Amino acid sequence: MDDSSRTRLRAARRQFSAQVTFLDTATYGLTPHRALRALERHTAEVATGRFSMSDSDLVVDRVRAAYARVSGVSADDVAIGTHVSPFVGTVAASLPPGSRVLTAVDEFSSVTFPLMAREHGLDVHRVPLEHLAEKVDRGTSLVAVSAVQSADGALAPVDDLIEACAEHGARLLVDTTQSAGWLPLDAGRIDYTVCSTFKWLMGMRGAAMLTGTPEALAALRPQAPSWYAGLDRSTSLYGGPPRLAETARRLDLPPVWPAWITLAESLALLEEVGIAQVGAHNVALADRFRAAMDMEPTGSAIVSVPLSEGVAERVTEAGIGTAVRNGRLRAAFHLYNDESDVDRLVDALGG
Repeated sequence: MDDSSRTRLRAARRQFSAQVTFLDTATYGLTPHRALRALERHTAEVATGRFSMSDSDLVVDRVRAAYARVSGVSADDVAIGTHVSPFVGTVAASLPPGSRVLTAVDEFSSVTFPLMAREHGLDVHRVPLEHLAEKVDRGTSLVAVSAVQSADGALAPVDDLIEACAEHGARLLVDTTQSAGWLPLDAGRIDYTVCSTFKWLMGMRGAAMLTGTPEALAALRPQAPSWYAGLDRSTSLYGGPPRLAETARRLDLPPVWPAWITLAESLALLEEVGIAQVGAHNVALADRFRAAMDMEPTGSAIVSVPLSEGVAERVTEAGIGTAVRNGRLRAAFHLYNDESDVDRLVDALGG
């Protein structure tokens, strides 16, 4: 990382005021000051009758374009929603009943539950993450996996999966909720990506994205279309038949305004620093922690360590925010953290 990148990172860190040693971005991201100010303005406008829905549409458009830039796709290939699972459900509904779907063992339930829903009638197989690509064959219709696993931060073999799915005619769905914001990923090479933005993108809960290749998106049909997906929203408020947009916007769900207003500021901050630079910073901190715990580096910003009796309580008492997942302590490092946060966690674990 060069001096210019370090300067931008230091400036970005001044946007946060954590009152604990916060190492839990894999659960939720901290809100930058600029996003908090935008939320306060929005709340005041709603409270005083000065809020404009048309202005909020411009904010959504701005966020859609920014997310497209950091994802490597066209804004026309980005749909907006509120959570990941409805988007996964839309993909599941596009598959014929009985289709064979592969997912990872212990994959996050926002990916697996919609695929396993009885009404879709899909044949879902859970495979160890490291063997997922080799299990793809001509009988596979879809592979669905998180780029970074929620439980332990393991990186999915995305490049291998892209190659295997292309070879066998399967589609690939990648959940980037735990990677977007620090791990550069070319979504243009992936049939579908889904992302909840309240973690590493540091938005508020209530905003999610779907991207897809034009061919893959053409296979999807809106499951709950509304006026917001209309070709012309102003003339889509009443009656029928549905008059939907011709781009991925036909899959849009109405926005939760505060989530998008804050996300606009958080995404702008990440772009100013640079996703690659944020990722390098995050992984360096995670690797510092791994080295202290006698673990090998993995290239992930999330670290999971064994949890003995009393450890979680001791870490909490030390004023450190982490999480317990699958019986292990999970720490997640982001741009607002530094080396002193790592060392504080190591001390607490050693105490």
